[in-house]
Amino acid sequence: MTGPLRINRFVLGPLSTNCYLVWEPGSGKGMLIDPAEHSDDAAKVIREEGIEVACVLNTHGHADHIAGDASYGYPVYIHELDAPCLSDPARNLSFMLEERIDQPAVGKLLRDGDVIDLGGAEFRVIHTPGHSPGGICALCGDVLFSGDTLFREGIGRTDIPGGDHEALVSSIREKLFVLPDEVKVYPGHGPETTIGHEKRFY
Repeated sequence: MTGPLRINRFVLGPLSTNCYLVWEPGSGKGMLIDPAEHSDDAAKVIREEGIEVACVLNTHGHADHIAGDASYGYPVYIHELDAPCLSDPARNLSFMLEERIDQPAVGKLLRDGDVIDLGGAEFRVIHTPGHSPGGICALCGDVLFSGDTLFREGIGRTDIPGGDHEALVSSIREKLFVLPDEVKVYPGHGPETTIGHEKRFY
């Protein structure tokens, strides 16, 4: 990583989803993570900072994380198992929010271990199924974007279509709790936390 990441959080949509605008100042390259809806504030930061947005990254395919994808016009990166959610209301659960999802342009179907390079800031894709079949986290140095896999003192719901409690617990224990305690966690909802705190709480 060539420099410290810049991270802006925007709380969007009816379920107060954390949308993150992340960029590497040296290169000016960045990405949007989980836009629940279009954010004029995010668009303003992109414009004023001159950020070259490479993609929208969806940590999973539920409506409260993908509803704003198409409004930005950037290619969407999503795990291959959750890609059908982008066009299927039964899978993205948009019917529960009585919301229509415009299908975005898919830029890349992700798999475990893939790397997203933002001008030297490399984000490693960690497949963490359980909340949804194609749920992922994105790790860059000591920063983890955890989507709805891991929250501060909580984990994602599994009582929904595609949910699997045992798979989610396994994902957290085997893929996230092996990370250093100081890794800072930016979840899909609620406040930030650390791996160390969640290991103690869990």
